[in-house]
Amino acid sequence: MTQLSVNINKIALIRNSRGRNFPDVVAFSEQFLNLGAHGITLHPRPDQRHARYSDAHELKALCDKHGKELNIEGNPTAEFLDVVKAVRPAQCTLVPDDPNQVTSDHGWDLVRDAEFLRSVCADLNAHGIRVSLFVDYDNPDIALAKELGAQRVELYTEPYAETYGTVENNAVWAQFARAAKIAQDAGLGVNAGHDLNLENLARFIEIPNILEVSIGHALVVECLQMGMEKTLQAYMDILK
Repeated sequence: MTQLSVNINKIALIRNSRGRNFPDVVAFSEQFLNLGAHGITLHPRPDQRHARYSDAHELKALCDKHGKELNIEGNPTAEFLDVVKAVRPAQCTLVPDDPNQVTSDHGWDLVRDAEFLRSVCADLNAHGIRVSLFVDYDNPDIALAKELGAQRVELYTEPYAETYGTVENNAVWAQFARAAKIAQDAGLGVNAGHDLNLENLARFIEIPNILEVSIGHALVVECLQMGMEKTLQAYMDILK
């Protein structure tokens, strides 16, 4: 069964807009876990405009309490890595974000960044942290992630989501399936995330052995439309 990790950045964004702890990120995360989510994801950026580094410590304690996984994702700056190594989440997803990006929009160049990524992966692995590298579905070097020390890759799924419902989607889906197979044949686990939602998720996870999907923006919007309980139940029904 594919697992759901709820990205709580949008809850944190609403909190930060009023300057106090409301909505409470930890309380909302606990509700997501109680409703069936398998884990929590947060992506703190250098300006901490939504998720904050301090959230990581509290969410790790929450996930440990529930026996669930915390995934911290972001650009591996020195400050980010210090936080990750202090918190020791189950998983760290490394993303090549520019500080000025609104959201993630591309994966790593695994050849160009090989030396840097190998060093970061080794450091995180030494702290008992599973590493996932954010990659594009058409990257010809996906298998290299294994040699660099990662245990998983996360497929950046916006190209799939953008074409969903169009005649191009079957071909794009097939390319994602091929990328997943290449990674799996190399001994990598495969995660996925970005713009997945209740409408397009079922088709995507027809790709065999997707271990985890990380969903935040769409899920929070769907919670506003449908309510948390109904939304999480809908995701669980798809993933089962």
